[in-house]
Amino acid sequence: MNTLTLDGCVLAVLRDGTDIEPTLSPRPYLHPVRTLAGTPVTEERPADHLHHFGVSVAVPDVSGVSFWGGRTFTRDRGSVLLDNHGRQRHVSWLELAADRRVEALSWTGPDGVEMLSEERTVRAAGLDGRTWVLDVRVQLRNTSGRDLSIGSPATNGRPGAGYGGLFWRAPVAAVPPAVLGAGGLEGEAALHGSRAEWLALVGGDRAGSEADGSTGSGEWTLLFLQPGEHTDPWFLRAEEYPGVGPALAWDARLPLPEGGRLERRLRVAVRDGRTGGAGELAALAGAARELP
Repeated sequence: MNTLTLDGCVLAVLRDGTDIEPTLSPRPYLHPVRTLAGTPVTEERPADHLHHFGVSVAVPDVSGVSFWGGRTFTRDRGSVLLDNHGRQRHVSWLELAADRRVEALSWTGPDGVEMLSEERTVRAAGLDGRTWVLDVRVQLRNTSGRDLSIGSPATNGRPGAGYGGLFWRAPVAAVPPAVLGAGGLEGEAALHGSRAEWLALVGGDRAGSEADGSTGSGEWTLLFLQPGEHTDPWFLRAEEYPGVGPALAWDARLPLPEGGRLERRLRVAVRDGRTGGAGELAALAGAARELP
C-alpha cells in the first residue's frame, strides 16, 4: 500500500485509480485522508456523486474531454452521458519519501492519445499536536501538439458550476459542515465563487469515531488555502454535499497553448476537532501558509 506518513502515522493512502470505471474518468487519488487521531476526512464513490474520489485532480472539460467523470453539461441538451471520458495514468515515481511523493502522470483522451503530461507532488508536514498539513502541487504541460483549453459546466452554460481542478470531497455527516472564510465571510453563498484568502469546513460527527475506529472525536476542521502565485475562485458545496476546490475555469475558458504549462497548488490544514472562531482559524491559516 502506497501511503503518506508522518512519524510512522499513516495520514493518506495514494491509489492509482486503475479500478475506476471508464465512465468515471479513472485517475489517481488520495483516500482515505485522516486526521492525526485517525478520523477520515475524505470520501470515495459517495452515493450522491459516484465520480468523486477523495482528493484528486478532476477537470470536466479539456477541449471536450472529461477528466471529471459522469455526465457532461451541454448547452443544447443539458447534462448528458457522453463517450468523452479521459484517463489519468501513473507513469513513474520521481521521488519517494515517507512524507513526500512526486509522480509523473499521463492524461489521455478516449482515443488513448496523450493530451497532457503532469508532475504531481503531495507532501505532509506537521503543524501542532492536533494538526497536519497536506500540500499538493500540480504541474501540467500540453503535449497534444495543438492548442487546448480548459472549461467547466459554467463556461458551457450552467451558472455557478465552474468546478474543475484540485478537488477535495469530504464525508457527509448528520449535519452539513459550517463554512467560514477570511475577511469575516461565512456560509456557502458568501464563499462560493469568492477569492477568499482561505476558507474552512468545520464538521464531522461525534458518532463517527466509533464507526471508523479512530481515537478522535469524529469531528474535524479542514482549512484550505492556495499558496502559489495564482489564486482561483473557490468552488464550494456544503449543504448538498461537502466539497471544495479552486476552480480553473470559473466563468471563462482557460487557454493552454501547445507546449504550454499550468501550475496550481492547494494546501490544507487537517485538524482534529472543531475550530470555531474566526480568529483561531485565521491563526491556523497563517501558520499553515508559513510552512516551507
